[in-house]
Amino acid sequence: MAGEKTGPTAVVPFRQFVLKVHSRCNLACTYCYIYAGPDRSWRARPPTVPAATMQQTALRIAEHARTHRLREVRIDLHGGEPLLTGPGPLLAQAAAIRAALPAGCTAAFGVQTNGTLLTRDMIDTLAAAGFRLGLSLDGGTPALNRRRIDHAGRPSWPAVARAVRLLRDRPDVFAGILCTIDITADPAAVHSSLRALDPPMVDFLLPHANWTSPPPAPLGPAGRTPYGDWLCTVFDLWWDGGPGPRVRVFTEILGLLLGRPSSSEAVGLSPVVALVVDTDGAIEQVDSLKSTYEGAAATGLDVFHHTFDDALAHPGMAARRSGRDGLGAQCRGCALVEVCGGGNYAHRYRADTGGFTNPSVYCADLERLIRHIAARLDATVALN
Repeated sequence: MAGEKTGPTAVVPFRQFVLKVHSRCNLACTYCYIYAGPDRSWRARPPTVPAATMQQTALRIAEHARTHRLREVRIDLHGGEPLLTGPGPLLAQAAAIRAALPAGCTAAFGVQTNGTLLTRDMIDTLAAAGFRLGLSLDGGTPALNRRRIDHAGRPSWPAVARAVRLLRDRPDVFAGILCTIDITADPAAVHSSLRALDPPMVDFLLPHANWTSPPPAPLGPAGRTPYGDWLCTVFDLWWDGGPGPRVRVFTEILGLLLGRPSSSEAVGLSPVVALVVDTDGAIEQVDSLKSTYEGAAATGLDVFHHTFDDALAHPGMAARRSGRDGLGAQCRGCALVEVCGGGNYAHRYRADTGGFTNPSVYCADLERLIRHIAARLDATVALN
């Protein structure tokens, strides 16, 4: 890639920075791995990021961009719910980063929100500052979002439905939808309802689970690959359905089957290029690790005392950036390793057998999906 060091000791720098602007959330989703999971570090952190932490983070991003001659960085402002602060701190963070970046380096800004606080004025304000907005949803109907409730148990859908209507009118701002799979929901209903919302992209996420804390069991007769079957159903509807939103997990797998590198931690062997900075300035690994055990995402580093190159050298980061060499023997010997990549790192965790050197808890499901997509791709190529 342009701007990277090359050669046998090549370093792949961070290119995506997930910055926490608010460490609390106005929803209490029943499956949330942050607030209902084993890691409770959020309790000791400031609810909102202080201005000094914001400024120091901007300087560290600029330092990293300058060191590695990066031409573009991606900045994702997250929470909790980032819009609990209102747009002001988001605009301030973006302004601080833009002011600090070296000449020739630009920043793309995004916000991932539950949508409940979005208003037309807020969308206009963030759009004018160059932000794109992503929504977290479980589907496009009230029933499919029954798990997304507030702290009083009230449904979030009425507010989110308003946000969807507003974003549909702003394709320049609408980044897409993240949807955590509910194995009890009809995959056709989920797909069709999300498609009707007309997002540019949908990403279906496997629930964060591992061998020590297994995935939710499906209701009714249990299949050997219930999540793989669910995703295969959606894939066929998407593949055969004509123009519609890009579905990231499907396009990632298709790209890998065709020899392209991955850009997601869900599949493939490409090095991780993202890190997290929490509201207290702590430099952390991706939040999904918090679904495994207390402190799993921690590095002991912070933006006041450490560079992002220090984070590159952290053993946890290095393990997640080592490709095939970081996998267990079963994965290294698998015919699908270049495409599967062992699956999401957090999903490999097992407390009693070597931590993360295991196949994904969704191993069979991923194999089912990858082989199905490969078969559909082969059949399409043969017809043409």
